[in-house]
Amino acid sequence: MSIDDGRSTGGNVDSGYFTPSEQRYAGSGYDDATTTLTTEDDVAVREPHRWHFGADLGLLVLRVTLGALVVGHGLQKIFGIMQGPGIDGFAKFLGSLGFQQTTLLAWVTGVTELVSGSLLILGLFTPAAAAGVLGVVANAIWVKLDVKEFVGAVELETLYAAGAFALLFAGAGKISLDRNTPWFRRAPAFGFIFLLLAAGLSAVTLVVLR
Repeated sequence: MSIDDGRSTGGNVDSGYFTPSEQRYAGSGYDDATTTLTTEDDVAVREPHRWHFGADLGLLVLRVTLGALVVGHGLQKIFGIMQGPGIDGFAKFLGSLGFQQTTLLAWVTGVTELVSGSLLILGLFTPAAAAGVLGVVANAIWVKLDVKEFVGAVELETLYAAGAFALLFAGAGKISLDRNTPWFRRAPAFGFIFLLLAAGLSAVTLVVLR
């Protein structure tokens, strides 16, 4: 005598031979060898932090591109290369915008761009790096915004800010040095914390130094 367990004929599953979680997926069309769902206390959960080539490759391209551009701006400000103003020139520019302590602010801005951009390229301390870029760009948008122009005449800065914001909450992706860190596993939470820090520092810069 053989026992028909309902699998070979596609019939109803005998609840006496299967757990509730097995009954839930029996006959559903999922292949046990390929499904990404596991069961824990009869609740289906997705295996965390699985490799996703498309998403991780996209984050890598975004990180490296944004980081390289920001590093370039930092080099222009600090060393005056690539037709950059250098510290003195950038300090004078900040003075024309109404800022005080312009030399100190020029150094802080240039170093922030250089360090944050380099960390983005490496995918290291990504929340702090993205927040640094976002803070600098937010100040640039605030002082350059012209409501009479298309997109306030800050199209480039807006793209930089969008890229930094995306990395702040999405994280660096698996192709990074951050992949085994707590802030990689909890990117949205750390992103929110560093967003608040960036907003606070930007506000202090605009209120105290301008």
